This record gives sequence, structure tokens and C-alpha cells, in this order.
Amino acid sequence: MFYDSDPFFLEIVSEFLENPHYQQIDKFIAHGDWTVLDHSLNVASLCYEIGKRKGLELDYRSLIRAAMLHDFYCYDWHLPHKGKRLHGFRHPGFAIKEASKYFELSPFEKKLIHVHMFPLTFWRFPLSKEARLLVKCDHISALYEHKYRKNDRLRKRTLMQYAFGG
Repeated sequence: MFYDSDPFFLEIVSEFLENPHYQQIDKFIAHGDWTVLDHSLNVASLCYEIGKRKGLELDYRSLIRAAMLHDFYCYDWHLPHKGKRLHGFRHPGFAIKEASKYFELSPFEKKLIHVHMFPLTFWRFPLSKEARLLVKCDHISALYEHKYRKNDRLRKRTLMQYAFGG
């Protein structure tokens, strides 16, 4: 993947990776044995790589930031928590609220985070190219993370190969 040496991508994600509040999401599992931090990086890198490979004109800064923050909730959604029921429907709002405590978000970034659970949240339709790409990459990453264990040395396909059918 070219993103891990791309200065533009690294500059954006480093804002989050260096933040101690953001680092807390590495304690929580998203899918399989992948943490929320792993998942967020997967989604951000996949959004960036697909967009660049396809030559799409996108607001990449907002897209990467929203991908890094789309699941920024600090609880284990697999366990019952008071006030955290219906996680799939409600966590975009929790993520925006949590992210807004530590980062300045544009209205567009909030919108991207808010619609990322489409089609589960079918009333929040992803209208922009960035929103549709974020939804797609979130789904691809989640499927990949359910199928492959993070440290599986026998994993035959990378996330990018999985996404591009290779």
C-alpha cells in the first residue's frame, strides 16, 4: 500500500495517532480481533487508495479525517452499556460527540461520520462521493476483518487485494 509512505496521508492520520484520547480506541474490538483503531486506519487507507487509484476528485483531507473518526466511541459495543443500546444505529452520533471534544470537525466531516452506517440507517443517505466511498470502504473493511484474523500469517490476501478482487 502506498499510503504508509505518503506524506499527505501520514500528516492527517498522525493528528489522531498522536492524541492520547484517540489512542484509547485501540483497547476496543471492532470486528474479529481487529481493534477500532485498526479498523479506522483500514477504512482511511482504503478510502485514500481507492480514491487515488480511480483518480477521483475528492476532499481527501475531510475523507481521511472522517474515516479516522467514524467509529470514535470509547466503549466495547459487544457488551451491554447503559445508554449505548442499538449501537449500529446510534454510534455515529456518539462518535461525532466524542470527536468534537478533542478535534475541530467541519460540518462536512460531521456529515460523513453521520451517514457512514448506510444502509442500516437508510434515512441518512450518503449524498456526496466522499460519503459513498466511506460507506463502501467501511463495509469492505468490516467484511475483511471478520474473514481474516489480524495476525494470521496464512492470510492470503491483503485488504487492498480483497477490495480490488486480487
